[in-house]
Amino acid sequence: MYYITKRFEVAGCHRLELSYPSKCSNLHGHNWIITVYCRARELNADGMVEDFTNIKTLISTRLDHANLNEVLPFNPTAENIARWICGQIPTCWRVDVQESEGNVATYEIDN
Repeated sequence: MYYITKRFEVAGCHRLELSYPSKCSNLHGHNWIITVYCRARELNADGMVEDFTNIKTLISTRLDHANLNEVLPFNPTAENIARWICGQIPTCWRVDVQESEGNVATYEIDN
């Protein structure tokens, strides 16, 4: 099994729809640190699991410097963003989304 990890940063804003009063219900921004984990039993024709640049481009073109409430069809919590990113890359099995120092959400495909 081959494994790769791609870590990159995207800046954007969001506001959360919550069932309780929270300052996060107001529009605010983060510089998210995103870590994408991919794996494959066999390498592709180019000798890769995935191209590192393609991973970043695929996600950054949608999320970087965007209002996530406008570009994503769900409540843009870190947990939901992690799940969405994982679904965008066929070989992805785990995503970490760090919203701020000390706050990280992880989504992992349950095999």
